[in-house]
Amino acid sequence: MAQEGKKLETEGVGPGQHRIVPLPFDPRKLNGISEKMIMSHHENNYAGAVKNLNRTEEMLAGLKEPAPFLVGGLRERELTFANSKVLHELYFGNLGGDGKASGSVEKAIAATFGSFASWEAQFKATGAALGGGSGWVTLSYSLHLQQLRIAWSGGHTQALASGVPLLVMDMYEHAYQIDYGAAAAKYVETFFQNVHWDEVGRRLERAQLAATALRA
Repeated sequence: MAQEGKKLETEGVGPGQHRIVPLPFDPRKLNGISEKMIMSHHENNYAGAVKNLNRTEEMLAGLKEPAPFLVGGLRERELTFANSKVLHELYFGNLGGDGKASGSVEKAIAATFGSFASWEAQFKATGAALGGGSGWVTLSYSLHLQQLRIAWSGGHTQALASGVPLLVMDMYEHAYQIDYGAAAAKYVETFFQNVHWDEVGRRLERAQLAATALRA
């Protein structure tokens, strides 16, 4: 069951001490995404990434003779599991809404992409391009460019440099296969019906504040 008031990790934690964050919504109330699907995703894929990140960090901290080839392999795994953890938490965090965009985030998207509909078509097409494979699609705020960008990722370790993810869509097959089989495009449409746009708006506000602080 969802637990209200749970937030992402905002303070530093020691090696191997990352926790599994509960779903921030009632998994029975998503529109077109089954409880079985979302719980499997959370309990197996996301929780697995957190556990693997903890174990990898413990192994790195315990190295007595950090041989470069061994450290390199562990650092690669650490990055993969850390990004998977963060992206999954952002993904679950931007679900549980009614899919209706409004306010400053809708205006910012329309101003950047010409219209909200144009952005939505581009975002969905990016997701469809990953169908049958793996990866993520994000609407991110570039702190460097100070603008919204759609970012494609074929894995956990590809990210927009200086980009702050605002809207995250998981395109790994584990995000939709139980409900939709290979019909990735149907999942993309369903994802949009469940977006929690208030949360996306809050992320945008925080990113803009961070960009302002960097310019100061």
